[in-house]
Amino acid sequence: MLLIIRIAFAAVALLLAGTVAAQVTLNASSWVSPAHPITANILTPLCADFEKATSGRVKCNILPKAPVGPPQTLDGVKNGLMDLSFIVHGYTPGRFALTDAPEFPFMGDTAEVTCVAYQRIFDRMLAKADEHKELALLSVFTHGPGQMYNTKRAINSLKDLEGLKIRIGGGLVNDITKALGAVPMLKPAPESYELLSSGVADGVFFPKESPASFKLVPLIKHITYVPGGLYNVSFAWVANPAKWNQISAADRKALEPLLGEALARRSGKAWDTADDKGEAAVRAANIPIVVAGPALIAEIKTKTDPLEREWIEKKAKPKGVDGAAVLKALRAEIASLSKK
Repeated sequence: MLLIIRIAFAAVALLLAGTVAAQVTLNASSWVSPAHPITANILTPLCADFEKATSGRVKCNILPKAPVGPPQTLDGVKNGLMDLSFIVHGYTPGRFALTDAPEFPFMGDTAEVTCVAYQRIFDRMLAKADEHKELALLSVFTHGPGQMYNTKRAINSLKDLEGLKIRIGGGLVNDITKALGAVPMLKPAPESYELLSSGVADGVFFPKESPASFKLVPLIKHITYVPGGLYNVSFAWVANPAKWNQISAADRKALEPLLGEALARRSGKAWDTADDKGEAAVRAANIPIVVAGPALIAEIKTKTDPLEREWIEKKAKPKGVDGAAVLKALRAEIASLSKK
């Protein structure tokens, strides 16, 4: 009997030890404010869902301040300074090539559609290139369609944009800005207020959400909305692979329904809601808004079409990817989703 009791206690001890070992706390980081939609409406509820899906075995500790600046986030996650965060592919120039695919003009009118389409095409046609090696890739996504904001003059044609110093976030929008005749300034988004208020920058290219999120409404004097978006920015949710692999196989399986397309959709929906609030804020402030008409759209298309050909030949092709097929498939997926 004593032997049976001892065996039973040993079994319980082993079970408890296994349960303790399965507990994982992810140090999650966001380099935008706690009130920004990425932190408040994507990261925070995502972490809550991680905990719920694993009965509390996987939790997040959302850090009060990012340990590194936005451009260093990728290496910070890779090196374990934080376990979970989001990256802007364009903040590390030269490191990614294929993530330019969703960043071209006129891709779509909502972040949700673009994000879901991007994730599907990424999984189908881009993931094999393994550009996110050394990271655990949870999802790719984009922000809402990029627009024009400035402190100088209304933009009715590209002549009006010529020479303006525009803060941009990197990636393909850098080349788009140059092609349109403006002067790109590659700076992280949180620096935008200082750049505009000091006059260092004349304007910003941002989604509709950002004037409210970064408190730019008092500074902006002119807005041009481009149907379909002037550009998008490609992001990814990433985790430190060593820490991610500490999560048990069973719990990683439990988290799968929250990742990939589901996380892309969550990100897009949150951004669309924030875009609506951002547009409401600038309209409430009575900032003059120009909606790009056929002539301006044609000018933009003429200037940016060569960028597509360059990406196909010089970035996608060396990676063994048919860039023309990727763009065709991405646009078709966006068109299909837009009808639903």
